[in-house]
Amino acid sequence: MSIEMEMHPTITRTTCPYCGVGCGVEAIVDFGGSVTIKGDAKHPANLGKLCVKGSALGETLGLEDRLLYPTIHGQRSTWHQAVGYAADRLTGIVEKHGPESVAFYLSGQLLSEDYYLANKFAKGFLGTPHVDTNSRLCMASSVAGHRRAFGSDTVPNLYEDLDEADLIILVGSNAAWCHPVLFQRMQVAREKRGTILINIDPRRTATSEGVDLQLAIKPGMDSVLFSWLLTEIDRRGSRDDGFISKHTNGLREALEMASTIAPDINTVAIRTGLSQQDIERFVDLFLKIEQVVTCYSQGVNQSAQGSDKVNAILNCHLATGRIGKLGCGPLSLTGQPNAMGGREVGGLANMLAAHMGFSETERNRVQDFWKAPNLIQNEGKKAIQIFEAIERGEIKALWVMHTNPAVTLPRADAMRDALKKLDLFIVSEAMARTDTTSAGAHVLLPATAWGEKNGTVTNSERRISRQRSFLKPPGEAKPDWQHITLVAERMGYGQAFSYADEAAIYREHAALSALENDGSRDFDIGATADFDTQAYEEMTPFLWPYRKGQEPLKRFFSDGKFFTPDQKARFVAIADPALSAPVSKEFPFILNTGRVRDHWHSMTRTGKSIRLARHISEATLSIHPDDAAALGVVEKGLARIDSLHGVASLRVTIDDGLPRGHVFAPFHWNNSNSALARVDAVVQSNSDPVSGQPELKATPVRLSALDIKAEGFLVCRKRINLPEWLQHTRFKINEGEAIVFASVRSPAQVFSLLSNLMGEMQGKLELTDLGGADFRMVGLENDRLEAALFVQKQRNDLALDWLIECLGKTTLTAVEQQAVAAGVPPEGAVDQGGLVCSCFAVREREIRTAAENGTMSVEAIGDQLKAGTNCGSCRPEIKRILSHVQSENRTNIAA
Repeated sequence: MSIEMEMHPTITRTTCPYCGVGCGVEAIVDFGGSVTIKGDAKHPANLGKLCVKGSALGETLGLEDRLLYPTIHGQRSTWHQAVGYAADRLTGIVEKHGPESVAFYLSGQLLSEDYYLANKFAKGFLGTPHVDTNSRLCMASSVAGHRRAFGSDTVPNLYEDLDEADLIILVGSNAAWCHPVLFQRMQVAREKRGTILINIDPRRTATSEGVDLQLAIKPGMDSVLFSWLLTEIDRRGSRDDGFISKHTNGLREALEMASTIAPDINTVAIRTGLSQQDIERFVDLFLKIEQVVTCYSQGVNQSAQGSDKVNAILNCHLATGRIGKLGCGPLSLTGQPNAMGGREVGGLANMLAAHMGFSETERNRVQDFWKAPNLIQNEGKKAIQIFEAIERGEIKALWVMHTNPAVTLPRADAMRDALKKLDLFIVSEAMARTDTTSAGAHVLLPATAWGEKNGTVTNSERRISRQRSFLKPPGEAKPDWQHITLVAERMGYGQAFSYADEAAIYREHAALSALENDGSRDFDIGATADFDTQAYEEMTPFLWPYRKGQEPLKRFFSDGKFFTPDQKARFVAIADPALSAPVSKEFPFILNTGRVRDHWHSMTRTGKSIRLARHISEATLSIHPDDAAALGVVEKGLARIDSLHGVASLRVTIDDGLPRGHVFAPFHWNNSNSALARVDAVVQSNSDPVSGQPELKATPVRLSALDIKAEGFLVCRKRINLPEWLQHTRFKINEGEAIVFASVRSPAQVFSLLSNLMGEMQGKLELTDLGGADFRMVGLENDRLEAALFVQKQRNDLALDWLIECLGKTTLTAVEQQAVAAGVPPEGAVDQGGLVCSCFAVREREIRTAAENGTMSVEAIGDQLKAGTNCGSCRPEIKRILSHVQSENRTNIAA
C-alpha cells in the first residue's frame, strides 16, 4: 500500500536587507526551489507591508555574477590557500609597519554577529584602531548628535509614534522613495487622524506629493531654520522650564548662538530662501501642536555641518520637553538594514564595543572580557581618513567586507586608484564583479548573500530581528564571520575565535552588553545572553535595552534621565552654517546626490530584478528648466558634469522641483553596469569635523551639453563587454540584458565597433545597413532572437521595448522575424512611457489614458489598474501624472 504524503512549502521568517525600517519578510520556498516573498504580518516594524524592493527580493536570488570560490590575484584557490595567504601577509605587514598600517572597512549589510567578530579581531587582537563602516557615509552625524545631546547614541523614538503624532516634520528625507513603508504609515495617520506633514527639502520630491507644507529650503540652511525655531520657543514662552531645569544643561549658550545665526525673521528668510509666511506657519505649527515627531535622514546627515543640523533639531525638542513621550521626539531614519547593529558592536572607528568608548574603565572591561592581547587605546581613522591614508601610503593592508567603496566614496576615482597601492587588499564579497573587486583585490573571499545568511539586525527603532537563511550557500561561499575566524585561527588566535555557530557569537555580544552595566549604558541585551541555539532560532523581534530580569524598554528618556555623567541632556551651541564649498565662476552649480525609488546602493542586488531595473534604467541628471535652457540641454539629452575631482556624463531630466543652480544625480550606477556614470567620482570629500561624515549633498560642479551624434541599444542573451569611452548603461531583461548607449562619435563608427563585438557571438547574424545614420544588426537562430543592435541619431524607445519583448519569446513567427529584421514595431504600437508601478508593471501611458477618460484620483487608478495598491511607493508619481493631465485639460478648455 502506498501512502501519499502531503507536501507543503517551507516558510522562513526573516528580515528585509534594504533600508533601516527593518521589515519582516516571509520567504516561501516550494519544492521546485522557487521563492515567493511576502511581508510578515506579525513583524511590528511593517505589519505585513513591503516596498517594491522588498517585494522583488525573490527576483534577486539568482547565482549570476556570484563569487563562488576564493581567489588569489584573480586565480581560483582553495580556502586553505586564500586564508593562509591573507594571514601570512597580515602578519608580515603588522611586523614590518605596525598594526596601525592595517584597516578594515565594514558595512551595514553585515549582520551583527559578523560585525562583532570583525571589530573584536581588529581592535582586540590585531591591534588596529582603523575600523570603520560605510555607515559613516549615512548615519555618523546622527550618532554624533545623539552622543553630544544624550551622552549616548540613543534613538528615543518608536515607529508607533508616527501613528500618534499630530505633526510630523520630515527633514532631508525623501521618505516616499527611501523609507516607503514608514511614509505610507504617515499617510494613513494623515488621512485617518488629520496628522499634518511638513517636508523640509531643497527639492520637490515624491515625498512632497503627500505633505501639507513643502519648505524648499536652501541647501545647508536647515540649522538656520531650527535656530530660529529655538529662539521663538524662548521668545514666545513655549519652553518647558520644568523639564529644562531638572533634566538639561546648556540652554543659555545654545540660545545665544541661535540668536546670532537667526537674529530676525528677515535674515532667516534670506538665508533659508523661504518666505516669511511659510517660516511663521512652520513655527506656529510646532509651538501649537504638542505631539510632534521630527524625522530626519541623509539630507541632514550627509553634510559638512551634519552633526550641528542634528543638534539644532534635538535642541528644539529638548526646549519643549517633547522627548520620551508618546507621539513626540526626534527619529533618525537609518539608511541601511544593520547600520544600528554596527553601532552596537562598535563598528565605527570612534567606538569600542557595546556602545563603550575609550575610558580606562571601559578599555579594561572589554580587554578582560575578550582576553585581548592587543586592545587599542584610542579611536582610529574614520572612513574618509582611512582611504586618504591609503592614498598617502600610510595604510598598507585593507580588508573590505560587503561594501563597494570604489563606487560609493566621494572622490571615487581617486579612491579606486588608491586601492591599487595596497600591499594587501582583501575583499569579502558575494558578487564577483564590482568596481571594488576589480580594483586590484589580492584576495577575494566568497561570502553568503541574503537568503543564505543567518544572524541578527537592528532597525531604526532599536528593534533586533533575526535574519534567517532559507537557501544553501552556493559554491564555496561562507558567512562573513567564518572569514574572520579562519584568518584569526591561522594567525594564532583560534582559542578566542572558536564558535560553533552564530548563536554562540550572539551570546558573547549580548553578555558584553550587560557586563558591569547597572543601567549606566543604554545598550544592554543581557536578557538574551543565555539563549541556546534553539532559543536563538526562535527569537522574535524585540526592542533594546532588554536588561536581565526586565522587560524590553519601549521609550527612552521618559524618566528625564540621560546617559551623561550628571544624567542631564545637553543643549549644543552649534556653529554658524555655511556651504562647505561655495560655487564659483568655474563651478557655478551645486550637485546633490541620493537614491532612486527602485534601486539600492551600487545595484548588485536590485540590478538582478527585471521590474526594478525598468523604473529608472539610466543614471540621470535632474536640472531646473531655466538652467537647462541656458546650457542648451534638453529632456533625454546628455550632459557632462565636472568638478575638481572627476567627471560623469548623464541623461538629462528636466525638473522644476529643483532650485535654480542646483542639480541632482543618483549614485547607484557604476562601471559594472554602466560607463561614465560614476557620480561619486565627482563628489567632494569635505567632512563634518565632529562626525567625519562627508558632504554628499553640495559639491560645486560645472555642466555642459554633450553633442551626441549616435544613440541606440543592444538587446542580447549573453553579456557583451563594451569600452568605457562609450556612454552606456546595461539592465536585466527576460532571457538576457539590454544596453542603451550614446556617443559623440558618428553612428557609422559606433556601429562598426559594436557589430564587431557582436560578430563573436554564435548564431546567424543578418546585417542591415540603411545608409546615412541608421544601422541595424539582428541575430536569429532556430527562429529565436539572439541579439539585436540598433544605432541611430536618436534612440527609438518604442523599438527597444518591442525587441525586449521579442527576446523573451522562445520562438518568433515568420511575420515577427520579418518585422525584427526590418526594425519596424507592429502596426499601432504606442510608446507606453516609463514604468510607474513596478509591483503591477503599470506604465505612464496607461495611467494617462485612464485619466484622460475620467479616472482622476489615485484611488480610482488603483481600482482600475491596481497601480499604487500594493507598496504605495508609486502613489506620488500617479498623483503627479494626474495633476499634469488636469493642467492640460484646463489649458485645452481655456484655448
